[in-house]
Amino acid sequence: MREIKSKSSAWLRKKTGKNFSWQSGYGVFSVSPSQLQNVVSYIQNQEEHHRTKTFQEEFEDMLRSAGVEYDPKWLWHDDDGE
Repeated sequence: MREIKSKSSAWLRKKTGKNFSWQSGYGVFSVSPSQLQNVVSYIQNQEEHHRTKTFQEEFEDMLRSAGVEYDPKWLWHDDDGE
């Protein structure tokens, strides 16, 4: 994951000429092939979607929906945009 984040950050900086870096952490969810179109639609509408819900709110919603137990104190750090 570290290599993917590093290479994609470098690519985006080169492509856009702007400073870019990913947040320090990450989460991984698998998706059933039958849900692929829903994921594509979500990504295409992500900017609009995040006008009403923050990334943090959405991530915690996904954890709850997936039945993942978590403690919010371990999710967000100062360098994660909190």
